[in-house]
This record gives sequence, C-alpha cells and structure tokens, in this order.
Amino acid sequence: MHSQRIFSGFPSTMGDDVQLNTTTLIRHAARTHGEREIVYRSADGGWERYNYAGAYERIKRGANALRKLGVGPATRVGIIDWNSRRHFELYWAIPGIAAVMVQLNLRLGPEDLSYVISDSETSVICVDESLLPLAEAVAPSMPSVTTWIIMTDKPMSQIQTTLPNAHHYEDLIAASSPEIDWPEIDERSAYSACYTTGTTGRPKGVFYSHRAIYLHSYAIAANTGMTLNDCTMLITPMFHGQAWGLPQAATLMANKIILPGRYQAEDTGALTDALIAEGVTITNGAPVIFIPMLHYIRSLEVAPDLSRLRMLSGATEPPLALMRGFEELTGAETVHAYGATETTPLVTMNRYKASVREHLTSEELLDLKRKQGLPVSGVDIRLLDGSDQDVVWDGVTQGEICVRGPWITRSYHNMPAEDAEGRFVDGYWRSGDVGTIDSDGYLKVTDRIKDVIKSGGEWTSSIDMENLLLNHPDVAEAAVVGLPHPKWQERPFVLLVPTSGATITLEDVRTHLSSAFASWQLPEAMELVNEIPRTSVGKFDKKVIRSQHSDVYARASSDT
Repeated sequence: MHSQRIFSGFPSTMGDDVQLNTTTLIRHAARTHGEREIVYRSADGGWERYNYAGAYERIKRGANALRKLGVGPATRVGIIDWNSRRHFELYWAIPGIAAVMVQLNLRLGPEDLSYVISDSETSVICVDESLLPLAEAVAPSMPSVTTWIIMTDKPMSQIQTTLPNAHHYEDLIAASSPEIDWPEIDERSAYSACYTTGTTGRPKGVFYSHRAIYLHSYAIAANTGMTLNDCTMLITPMFHGQAWGLPQAATLMANKIILPGRYQAEDTGALTDALIAEGVTITNGAPVIFIPMLHYIRSLEVAPDLSRLRMLSGATEPPLALMRGFEELTGAETVHAYGATETTPLVTMNRYKASVREHLTSEELLDLKRKQGLPVSGVDIRLLDGSDQDVVWDGVTQGEICVRGPWITRSYHNMPAEDAEGRFVDGYWRSGDVGTIDSDGYLKVTDRIKDVIKSGGEWTSSIDMENLLLNHPDVAEAAVVGLPHPKWQERPFVLLVPTSGATITLEDVRTHLSSAFASWQLPEAMELVNEIPRTSVGKFDKKVIRSQHSDVYARASSDT
C-alpha cells in the first residue's frame, strides 16, 4: 500500500510524548465537572440518575475488577448490552487498562456473532441479563471465552444461566478499590474494535486506536458546535461504531448524558418524552427512529420547543418531509452526516456555511440538507472513476468516495494482503459508495457501487429514487434495486410499503418519479409489501431483495 513520505522539520519543544488516551477524557470530566448528570434507563423502564463523579468511581472499580480477572494490555473484552450505564462505564474501564473493548452487535445472527468473537480472540464477555439467551446460544462454540460477567440489578442467586465461569458485575464492583493508577498507553494501541455488518461475506474487523477516537471526539464536538451547556442523548446503539463517537465527544465537553437503555422503533414515546423532559440538545439516530418520534410529537397537544436540538442523522438519507416536519413543528435541526465502521465514523457533516445562506433560497437550503455534507477538518476525500482517476467536483460527475485521515482505517483485522488490495488505493480507503461533490464542497452519496442501477450504459441512483418516493403521501417505505433485464442490462424494481389504508399503483409511482427521472429510468415493475427486508443495522437488505425478485423482468419478457 502506498504511503506518503514523511519529512522531519525543526524539533518542537512540545510534550509530543504525552499520549492521547481515552482515560484523559473521563478523568477530566469527573474531576472538573463531577456534578454533571448522567441519566439512564433502569431495567423496569424508569429513569434514574447519577453524575460523572459517581460514574468515574464505578469505572475505576470496574477496571480494578477486570484486572483481578486477568484482563490486561491487549486482552479483548466483549460487551453484549444496550445503551446502559454499565455499557457507558465499560467504554472507559476496558481501554483504560490497555485492553480492547470489542463491540458485539446484538443484531448479528449467532453464526456471525460467533465469528466476530472468534476472529477478535475475545476471551472475556460482559453481558446484560436480558441478553443471556443470546450469550448462551453462542457460548458452546466459543471455547476461547474463558470468563463471562453478568450485568444485572438482581443478586447472583436469582440468576439462572448455563454460562461457564460466570461472575456478577455489581459484586465485582463492590469488592474492588475505587482508586487506580491509570497506565499511559501508546496512543497507537487499539482501544476498541467493531465489525462491519455488510450483506456480503463475513464481518470485517476494524480496530480503533486511542489516538483516532481522541481526535475524532474533537471533530464531533467542533462540527456539532458542542459546548458545556449541551445535553446529549445516545440513541444510536453503543454496540456499533461506538455510537458514532458521541459518548466520547459528549464526555470531552462534559455534557449531560442520557442513556436510553433498550428501546424499539415501534415504541419511541418514552424515548421522545425523555428527550423533551431532559432538555436534550444533541442526539443521533436514523430516519427509521426519527420518523416515529416525529409522529409521536404530532400527537401531542402542544409541540415542544426543540430549537436547540441537533439531530445527527445517518444510515439512510433523511426524507425532506422528516427534516421539514421537525424544523416547522419544533425548531429542531436535522444534521445529515456520513461515515462507516471503517471511518470511526465521521467523514462529513451537513451544516450550512455562510456562502450558501447568501445565494440559496429557503427551499434550496432544505434540499441541500439531503446531501451528506462538508468533509470535516482532518479528513481528505477523493472521488475516483473506474480508472482510479480523480473526477471534477461539479455536483454532477460521479466517482467512488475514497477517504484518508487519522481516524480512517488502513487495514482490516486478519485480512490477507491480497484480499485487502482492492479496498485501498494510495493510502485511501475505498468506501464502495458512489457520490458527487458540488462547487460548494458538499458531498452527495448517489448510491452503492453494487446498488447503482446500470441500464443501457447509464447509471441511475436507487437512493434518489427511494427518497423521492418517500415524498409521496401514500408511501411509508420504499426500496429500489436494479434487476437483470434481457434488453437493458438492468431495470429498477420497487418494493413498497403503502401508508395505512392507502392504495397506490405502478402508474402512480411512475407519474410521481417522472418529475425527476427520464422515462427510460422509470421502473416497470413494483410489489406492495407489509415489510421490507433489512440488515442487522436496519438498512434495506438489497442483496435479499435482488435474490427474491431476480427473475421479475425475465418472467415479464417470457410472458410477452
């Protein structure tokens, strides 16, 4: 892999040997802002609270308890938990003693979860009591896991489990010292690991360094405008992509933190009530969560004032109706962002810069929010064509998004060099996403390379088609894929969930899409469904959709 040559200049007088460690963030927050609240969901669905000082004492006890169990530098410790206070404590206790926190995705099937545990060589796993069935399902195939730690409010005598060598988290905490001499860790050491959840092949391991997440925390804080007066709610799962780095950024800025525990997209009332009651000003999530939250707010007699709220939205492009609805009803700002497991994940964030406010109308500004945003400082983006040549930034010409930076991965764990060869170019990570960058510098992801619809030698964006469909009043959800066509290589196919009680036809869909797509780009087939297949992280599973409907156009051709 190509690396840029590093030149040495005149020596500085700075403390460049002081290592950037995650422990620095929580230690400062507890020491200087110890009274600041952390609010968390209890097992019975209620809300309880403590503060940074109280959390830090438990973090130190937790680190000492782990050491007693043999956890030390480079030990991989897995977590199977929701967005809980114990999960938050382990975010600091594990890397604080130079071990590696392995984020175990609850949505992975037992086979993939077992693979992640095995590939990462995880030997200790902390599991919430409510998730014991998941742990017990993988334990027999995981002889490398020597120690299990059960996290619960119940005494150990009330816990029934088949897990071998099981310990009780709260008992361990109570028996450990609240004082610790934290080691200074080489900042290039891994503090955490997360595995991709793509729809093809095995999950791929990304190991994040202390240095990477430390610098990433500053980037998040700077680009959200985070201050000491903010309140952050962690909606994005803490078991994937370190909840987009928001736990560390919020701790860096000593925010009040809200940990919502376990929740479901179908029942976001309690989540929304807490967001309003606690005065949340920063949160993160996906449209699949924010849409039902907006519906719930619409049901309230009086809409709340959320004018300070910045909602970081990822996974899929937020619909215009969602962004307009929150802004008009509550004053909340939807901040479209872009990243991936491989990028820690922040790459771009969509906030208005002064120049676009000067030359765009209010409707044009709203439409601009559909783009993934401006590259954050510290990250370099290139758009490469099929010959790995840079394409022009004109907002039209498409290229593969390639990224380089201090918090962007340079390799995958245990991946042979020959397999990794096509995933990097000149030190840049290939995202597999196709996009454009306009003259103002805003990135727009137009599709996945594997999902872009190739028809008659031209490309059509399935994402743009999906987002336009979501603006139709009778459409609740829509997924678009390219299916094999005997004449045109591929043609778009629509899988659509209508809104409750609505009736919609293929002709309705074609008419609606014709405002932005040429006649040759319009779908010739559609199917109405109650639910669209999704991946473990909530994205449309287009691999499954293509497989289930692969012969649609072939059948249509034979019928004629």
